[in-house]
Amino acid sequence: MLYRELKVPDAYEITPRQFGDDRGVFLEWFKQESFTDASGRPLELAQANCSVSAAGVLRGIHYADVPPGQAKYVTCVSGSVLDVVVDLRVGSPTFGQWDSVLLDTKDRRAIFLSEGLGHGFLALENNSTVVYLCSTGYNPDREHEVHPLDPEIGIDWPTIGADGRPLEYELSAKDRAAPGLIQAMDAGVLPRIA
Repeated sequence: MLYRELKVPDAYEITPRQFGDDRGVFLEWFKQESFTDASGRPLELAQANCSVSAAGVLRGIHYADVPPGQAKYVTCVSGSVLDVVVDLRVGSPTFGQWDSVLLDTKDRRAIFLSEGLGHGFLALENNSTVVYLCSTGYNPDREHEVHPLDPEIGIDWPTIGADGRPLEYELSAKDRAAPGLIQAMDAGVLPRIA
């Protein structure tokens, strides 16, 4: 596995080594030992999630209160998504910055993001299936969101899907109503770096 730290500290792109033959492909998409060596920490596992989305579905930017926060290890097992991590940690030198990784069934990359970072993705084709390992379980009272189209963050979301057709973004009501980055900071709901 190859690990590359993203421009948002404490987030990594993971590219697995694939072994293919006439029967198909085998790969390890998570391995605790190499993960710990690369990131300097183990991944505690409390929950595993699966999300299936149509082309144009935009989910996020989601984060959880810190502590305990929620670290995520994410991959796409069918279709393709642009997966995005945003530094939402007030006091971080990269506060408000974002980076992205294309998750698809060609390179079969994964992305890891630590507690306090925001996460979102845009499905680039129908039936894009994202699975992720979480360090803590879902707790609706501790979960929050920042608007994924906030110009203050300025994420460069694709406008064309994997099939070459224009994408029409579809957001949940909760994500449409999410505050922008500055609004969330002013409300005191973002994680802080000590």
